[in-house]
Order: sequence, then C-alpha cells, then structure tokens
Amino acid sequence: MENVNFEDIGLVDYKQAWDYQEKVFEVVLQSKNNPSEGKKRHHLIFCEHPHVYTLGKSGQGSNLLISDEMLKRINATYYHINRGGDITYHGPGQLVAYPILNLEALNLTLKEYVHKLEEVVIAYLATQGVTASRLDGATGVWLDKGIAGRERKICAIGVRASRFVTMHGFAFNVNTDLNYFSYINPCGFVDKGVTSLQKEMGKPIDMQEVMAGVKQQFANVFGFTWA
Repeated sequence: MENVNFEDIGLVDYKQAWDYQEKVFEVVLQSKNNPSEGKKRHHLIFCEHPHVYTLGKSGQGSNLLISDEMLKRINATYYHINRGGDITYHGPGQLVAYPILNLEALNLTLKEYVHKLEEVVIAYLATQGVTASRLDGATGVWLDKGIAGRERKICAIGVRASRFVTMHGFAFNVNTDLNYFSYINPCGFVDKGVTSLQKEMGKPIDMQEVMAGVKQQFANVFGFTWA
C-alpha cells in the first residue's frame, strides 16, 4: 500500500492550481532522491475551477471556436498548457483530480497509469448504476461505446509525466454546465458528445458524496492509504 497526501482545495483559479501543482511536483521529485521523505512521495489534489478552457501541448488552437471577446462575455479564461491531449473545459460542478505521483514507486508505466485513472471513474460510476467504458483511440471515460451518434464523454483525461512524476489528471463532469462545451471541439472530436452525472441521473448530484466515492476508488484501484 502506498501512502498518499490528499487535499481538497475547493473552487480555485486554474492558474493558481497549476502553480500549486508545480510546487508539489518539485517536492515529489526531490523526495525521489531522499528515501527518508517517503511521506512526500505521492499527492492527490481535488478541486473545481471557474470557467476555463485548456489546450494541451499538441492540441489545435482551432478547436476553440470562439473569440477572445466571446471568452470574456461568457466569463471564461483560456490557457495553453503542458499536458497531453487537446482542448477541454473546466468549470463549477466538475470534479478535477490532480494526482502527483511517483510512477517508479508505483511500478507503473504511463500507459498503465492512464488506464488506472480511467478505471477509477468507471468503477465509481458503476456504484451509481451508470455503465461506462474506455473508447479505443480516445482517452477518457465514455458512455454508450460503439453506438453511433450516442457516444459521449463524461470524464476527460490529460496528463504530463516528467522523470516519472505525474501532473494534471482528469476532469469528471458531475453537475457541469454542458453548454460551455458547445464553444469547443471537446478533446478535438467533432462527432462525439459530452455528458454529466447530473444529466445521466436526471437530478443534481451531491459533490461531497462524489468526492468521497471517487477518493475511495483511488484507494481501491491504486492501493492507496491516506496520510
């Protein structure tokens, strides 16, 4: 079992959270060279963000479909960042998870790590009676896989790993305002939809209950204990 420091930092500006990730990343990186700092080896951060679009390092800027003026009108910001993947949206009602983990200590490849992130959300959704799965060639968690015109993403994943330490993570639509996805080609796709747990369940969802459930699935899937 690996000991992990968990934090829920609430609703926080995207850039502020990104800067915080960088600081924690450096702490984890330094702890790799100092076995006595084992408690600093892994971190899991939960948060929500005000309206923001983020574009991965290999993404296409053309997948943001609106102007700077329109961004201001809808009270959203935009960042080109250093994770993988294309464009996505973060906003209130969306659970964002930033695992900052030492993959060497976990004996995981990056591909295996992403697979486990997907499994966390798939397993949580199963506890709510929602069947989700992976989609070949499309990272994240999807509903109605293989049904043309009905495939829709409920959780986007975009990660970065440097020297076997991870950053960024996943964005799970819980009570998310899905209208904001209409201003982008989510993750670069033009033929697939997005959804939220609220939409699938037909009612508002208690975010604290979701966070507790997802945190438990992190423990189950990764073998974590909490510092």
